[in-house]
Amino acid sequence: MKYSGQAKDAAFSLISPILEATGGLTLSQLSKLTGLEGTTIQNWIKRGWVSPTRGRKKYTQQQVLRILLINMLRGAMKLDDIANLMVYVNGDVEDTSDDIISDELLYNILCKIIFEAEERGKFNTDEIRELVEHEVAEYASEITDEVKLKKAMYVMIIAYRSGYLKAEMEKGLKVILDEFGA
Repeated sequence: MKYSGQAKDAAFSLISPILEATGGLTLSQLSKLTGLEGTTIQNWIKRGWVSPTRGRKKYTQQQVLRILLINMLRGAMKLDDIANLMVYVNGDVEDTSDDIISDELLYNILCKIIFEAEERGKFNTDEIRELVEHEVAEYASEITDEVKLKKAMYVMIIAYRSGYLKAEMEKGLKVILDEFGA
């Protein structure tokens, strides 16, 4: 999802008013927002990567955030690896008491780092580490394990960028193959 500079510090603020106004998102709304098939979202719930709706027909902020985070990483990471990374950061999906950072803050920081790196045109590993260091330090009072979070965030940013580059490669390859007639 593209967002403007005004939402740079709080990317989820573009989505949260919709959730507040509607009391959550239906599966079809969530599918439109994320570009994911409903069956994919339901599969992630069955696997325990996203908490279940518990009889509700609408997805809560917590569920939407977790789906957005997984979706950001799946272009370059195996889903099981993403699930393990999310457990590393925030433990049990059902229990927020073991979280080192809220999913909302995690999403906002990830988006902010991606926005910064894209704005600067620099996605080299040293710059990413520097951005992660800076952003984690800025929110230190809201994070219970900075060292752990920095490691995970670095992997998440690199995965996101790798997914982007993979998609760009596939577009370029398609052009070549279309020209070649393959």
